[in-house]
Amino acid sequence: MAKKGTESDESRLKKKVATKLSGHENPEGDAALRALRKRLKREQRKRRALALRKKHAGANKPAAEGAPAAG
Repeated sequence: MAKKGTESDESRLKKKVATKLSGHENPEGDAALRALRKRLKREQRKRRALALRKKHAGANKPAAEGAPAAG
């Protein structure tokens, strides 16, 4: 099953967790819900780590390379 290109994994997992959580009498005991939450947290960690890596990599480059001269 192919995923839609427009919807990210994180937003898709958030929707799944929200639908599972609504009307649930014991969310702590549900193994499927726990697995969904773990997958969501993993995606969030990956996104944050990538953003941090990009931020640190961009800090090492001089400003002259980042902005080309208009001439």
